[in-house]
Amino acid sequence: MTISIFGRSGRRRLGGRRHAPRRAVATQRGTAAENTPDSLRLLSLNIAHARRKAQHQGLLKDSTIRRNLELIADVLERERPQVVALQEADGPSFWSGGFDHVATLAALAGFPHAFRGKHNRAAPGRLDLSYGTALLSQLPLSATHSQAFVESWRDSKGFVAATVAPEALDGEPVDVVSIHLDFLAERVRRRQIEQLVERFQDHDGHLVVMGDFNCAWSERRRSLDLLLHELKLRPCRDSAAATYPAWRPLVRLDWILVSEGLDFSVYETLDDRISDHLGVLAEVHRRTTAERGRVRAQARRLPSVSLA
Repeated sequence: MTISIFGRSGRRRLGGRRHAPRRAVATQRGTAAENTPDSLRLLSLNIAHARRKAQHQGLLKDSTIRRNLELIADVLERERPQVVALQEADGPSFWSGGFDHVATLAALAGFPHAFRGKHNRAAPGRLDLSYGTALLSQLPLSATHSQAFVESWRDSKGFVAATVAPEALDGEPVDVVSIHLDFLAERVRRRQIEQLVERFQDHDGHLVVMGDFNCAWSERRRSLDLLLHELKLRPCRDSAAATYPAWRPLVRLDWILVSEGLDFSVYETLDDRISDHLGVLAEVHRRTTAERGRVRAQARRLPSVSLA
């Protein structure tokens, strides 16, 4: 499903107050308050069906869900990412207000382009459900793709992908992915990652994969290593802040990974309690040829590095 919302003229507030800016964890270089020149600014967040602190979104009033989305929009406006990856992002669903959360966030935060993928199976009867991953973007999205993994009867995970061409990278295309992996079974996560690898196996340009991997880096040899070795993706090595649960973070499940032609200018875990996950913010820039050689050498040593 593609949503196009042009301009900011139709933007409106839904009530509530602005969320105070709070931040946990330092940057690799620079500060996130600065939009580093020649960098693409990215943010990834599992928005948990807009339930925030609640046990389940079905227990909330529609007005509460809308206020929770406004808090998320406030953070997006404050951080000014050019591309946002969302997980547990709802379309019209009976359990979360019956309206499109992705379109609502795009309008509230002023994103002219959005793409939402539905990854859940059809609900029985008249119980309409539509949820999955999504991308919000200040840049036009091309070559959009949505893929549900469907690895088991309970699988409601998947990914969406699109291509952007940021001026900060001289218009070079960057494929951006929002992904959500299984929370329960390691073997299922591995099969899901294999599907992502298959999709981008012959990819030779810039690639960024963002999302809720439901996996700490210490577990990478059982699943995430496929992304390292097959797609040449890697994390920021200098930041290891936990992202879940938001109220008392214990483990880092949310990641932004980049291909070897890119490097991180900024990498932070945000401290805004707007979901059960904390958001991850990054700025990425192009590497020089010499830097790419160093990346390949580092990648060969990466299994010995602990980033959990």
